[in-house]
Amino acid sequence: MQPMNSQAIESEIGIKVDTAYVDEQSRPDDDRYVFAYTITIRNNGEHAATLRSRHWIITDANGKVQEVHGDGVVGEQPFLKPGEEFRYSSGAILETPVGAMQGMYTMEAEDGGNFDAPIAPFTLAVPGLLQ
Repeated sequence: MQPMNSQAIESEIGIKVDTAYVDEQSRPDDDRYVFAYTITIRNNGEHAATLRSRHWIITDANGKVQEVHGDGVVGEQPFLKPGEEFRYSSGAILETPVGAMQGMYTMEAEDGGNFDAPIAPFTLAVPGLLQ
């Protein structure tokens, strides 16, 4: 068995994002646009890892930035064995009909070392607004 290297497994955490506009909770006349997102985190590596914390950067079309830091996701710190995945849903409220999110999860490898799993930028947009 080869020794584990926390940096080497960083790229083995796959993150997939699906987004949706929540029309029934949004109030465009009050500059309130609600978006839901579902994240699937998959351990594509050979070593288990635990999601310890999250850091989100949420930017609206006016350039307003919100940062969110916290332990785990949706009250959990999922432990992912090789081949396992964890899915959760959450939401964001923007003052504009278009925005973007990006961030990272801080993961803890089996050897106790921490590494970051980046979340690539993704767009939040009212349907039909962007082509």
